[in-house]
Amino acid sequence: MISSKVHGNLDYITALFFLAAPSLFPLSQTGTILSYALAIVHFLMTIFTGFSLGLIKIIPLKFHGYVELIVGLALIVVPWILADSFSQTDEVFYAVCGAAILGFWFISDYQNANQKDRR
Repeated sequence: MISSKVHGNLDYITALFFLAAPSLFPLSQTGTILSYALAIVHFLMTIFTGFSLGLIKIIPLKFHGYVELIVGLALIVVPWILADSFSQTDEVFYAVCGAAILGFWFISDYQNANQKDRR
């Protein structure tokens, strides 16, 4: 399990990654818009989450975890939902990002995070 402090750092990195992704990968217009939207949502979720790296602690960490689970799953299936608007690069990009978010969700401790941050 990773602590919420490590998870928070990964959240900020993820937001920056989604912000930079359209410059790093040849994403379609739809893929680009989705990437920017994910950057904004991920950043806002992180700053509003009640953990050590959250700035305005109003979202419970457990809820943050549920959102990440849903987003991770959604990013894996979005290539089929938006198949007509997505390029092959978009499909791979979002499937890999969804799998990575699910991976971090799986190894994150959303229950005892604040206790681990104090150690």
